[in-house]
Amino acid sequence: MRVGLLGGTFNPPHLGHLVLAECARDALGLDEVLLVLAARPPHKVVDGDPGPDERLRLCRAAVAGEEGRIGVCDVELHREGPSYTADTLVELQERHPDAEYVLLLGGDAAAGLASWHRPKDILRFAAIGVAERGRDTHERALETLTKLGHPDRLLPFAMPALELSSTLIRARVRAGRTVRHLVPPEVEARIDLLGLYRGGQSE
Repeated sequence: MRVGLLGGTFNPPHLGHLVLAECARDALGLDEVLLVLAARPPHKVVDGDPGPDERLRLCRAAVAGEEGRIGVCDVELHREGPSYTADTLVELQERHPDAEYVLLLGGDAAAGLASWHRPKDILRFAAIGVAERGRDTHERALETLTKLGHPDRLLPFAMPALELSSTLIRARVRAGRTVRHLVPPEVEARIDLLGLYRGGQSE
């Protein structure tokens, strides 16, 4: 199995995540892409967080009907402390020793890989798939991977330059604006049903 890993807080998951996953799956010959949900990311505060369990339910709603193409991985929810990618890759490799992993990142994130926790372990267990969208390309990522001694681990792939983010989705919901066609219908329905991101208890 050749598996892509797309990490994030997914607060909430949106169509940009799914487009990236599908473009990577197609371009890099991946059998499946997993959305790897971070319980507690080490580099940022999760704004307006309804909680990791609810974000997990949102992710599962987002990939409904995508069985065998895009799935959800909750391995980081069962560990204490920050969600480090190196730890996740070690655990996944122990669980599935025959699998080959590709960590999916944007160009900027991949360029900063040297500052991540145990970057050489990351490159030991996974290639780096870099989404090229608009001006976000793989050139600086290549410099970083070269300095880390693994330029051969870089796998660039193209995707549309979508100006879409979870921050934008939350802001639109707070303002009472529609997020239809910006998130999967099942995610929109759950946000509406539970009143997520509107303020009060879910904030």
